Amino acid sequence: MTLNEQRFADVLAAVGAPTPAPASGSVIALTGALAAALAQLAAGIARDEVATTRAHELSLRLSELADEDAAAYTTFLVDRTDESRAEIVRVPLAIAACADEVAELADRIASRLKTAVAADARASAELARTASRVARRLAEVNA
Repeated sequence: MTLNEQRFADVLAAVGAPTPAPASGSVIALTGALAAALAQLAAGIARDEVATTRAHELSLRLSELADEDAAAYTTFLVDRTDESRAEIVRVPLAIAACADEVAELADRIASRLKTAVAADARASAELARTASRVARRLAEVNA
């Protein structure tokens, strides 16, 4: 069962289990997905349909990347080929790229809001920047 098919409590249990995956890459992707969902909320309040749609797309993509990361790392542990190593670098870099876009989107939205929701947009941007930074470090470690 993929992370996306599990209840949140089960995802937490899976991450906390003493197994190789899901681990940091999946958690980073899910952090980015949550950041994108906050950006979606703020964009909706700002009545920016384009940003709302894009934030939703990024949230979905980042949640998919959580599963891709777990699968890539599991494959790498079984079959340590150049291809499987390339995948455990590619996925975190894809997470970072999506998270960068979330941060930019959230910053743009925050600058247009004067309500308490601006704090949600700023939180989204900070979470996304953190996810991006950690994902890039993970890609370096995995290279």
